[in-house]
Amino acid sequence: MFKLKENNTSVRTEIIAGFTTFFAMSYIIFVNPDMLKITGMDFASVMIATCVASAIGSFLTAFIANIPFAQAPGMGLNALFTFTLCQGMGYTWNQALAIVFISGVIFLIITISPLRSRIIEAIPKSLKSAIAAGIGLFIAFIGMLNSGLVVVNGASNVTDLGSFSDGSVLLVVIGLIITGVLMAWKVKGSIFIGIIATTIIGIPLGVTDIPTTITYSNFSLAPTFLQLDFNLLSAGILPLLTAIITLTMVDMFDTVGTLVGTANASGMADENGNFKRGDKALVADALATCAGALVGTSTVSTYMESSTGIKEGGRTGLTSVVVGLLFLAAILLGPIALMIPSAATAPALIIVGVSMMSAIKNIDWHDFEIALPCFLTIAVMPFAYSISDGIGFGFIAYTIIKVCRGKAKEVPLLMYAISILFILMYAISAYSSY
Repeated sequence: MFKLKENNTSVRTEIIAGFTTFFAMSYIIFVNPDMLKITGMDFASVMIATCVASAIGSFLTAFIANIPFAQAPGMGLNALFTFTLCQGMGYTWNQALAIVFISGVIFLIITISPLRSRIIEAIPKSLKSAIAAGIGLFIAFIGMLNSGLVVVNGASNVTDLGSFSDGSVLLVVIGLIITGVLMAWKVKGSIFIGIIATTIIGIPLGVTDIPTTITYSNFSLAPTFLQLDFNLLSAGILPLLTAIITLTMVDMFDTVGTLVGTANASGMADENGNFKRGDKALVADALATCAGALVGTSTVSTYMESSTGIKEGGRTGLTSVVVGLLFLAAILLGPIALMIPSAATAPALIIVGVSMMSAIKNIDWHDFEIALPCFLTIAVMPFAYSISDGIGFGFIAYTIIKVCRGKAKEVPLLMYAISILFILMYAISAYSSY
């Protein structure tokens, strides 16, 4: 079914890749409900919805596109749901779920049209390389932040190095050394081994918590299942359009960026930097967003942490099936599955970031009309904590510079359209904030 021989992989490799990806992204099982509970949603219900939506998304990616990418409610998108839709614009969480569902339907309509493959093909090869490098930095930054290796200084509101008196920070360094040495020796499954070894070392350091009991009281999906409220006009038409367009754009280009960047960095793209199976993955992503809204969670997106499993050799949808099964198992074994601390997965994310940075070799840094858009793409992703914003700044800069240089014909028509959409999105967002 997954054409393992054709993709030069094996069942063992795909299973290891699936476990590695799951461990790298399993933080979402607790982080997502912790974020959405601010809106008044039930923590346990959102946790179950997170696992169910992640499993559905991963299965869809496996069987529709046969690629080793996993899905889950997106970080950043859940913050948009909580702080923008609910707290900023005044929507209830039920209404916000309805907006997520509508954005998913719009995304689906786009993906089943000819636009789905043209979107990826329209991106210049240099920007595809920049997207890969930007995601690499972003992944590493997420690992550092989640583990405490890098912290945000509350007084100055800038990032700073974490304290080495913190066991979590010390564990990240130990894990980075272990995984780095294994990678240098080209040990098969080095990232997976590194995660497990770091988790074990974290026990005496007091970072890895071993659950003593497992309780399932008040453990139900009912509080969020099919609780969408489509009465959305109370806040006005413009805020509603702003919310829908923003969610659709962010989900679409987060997914496109992850697919294109990871595929280029891992050698899964063709000579033009296109990922032929990526267009089907967009369909899976859109369907997963709709399903996620129905079960009770924010926008589901393709996860950049999938690159950890791909680095371990995952090449087919079997990797995604393993991830999906592990998310379902996490519903029953949540406390056990989540004993793996962020400090144990952070080294994996940092090392994957190192690998993805190799994409910058494909960028001509001496040609400034290419260098500036690529730099903005790479820099804005981690600094703005958004893949889609990195793509937006890069696309807009690329289009403007080419036009000003008298090379308007070199810009694909779809690049013009996407750049204009990003400009409109930023303009509407600025207008609605007044």
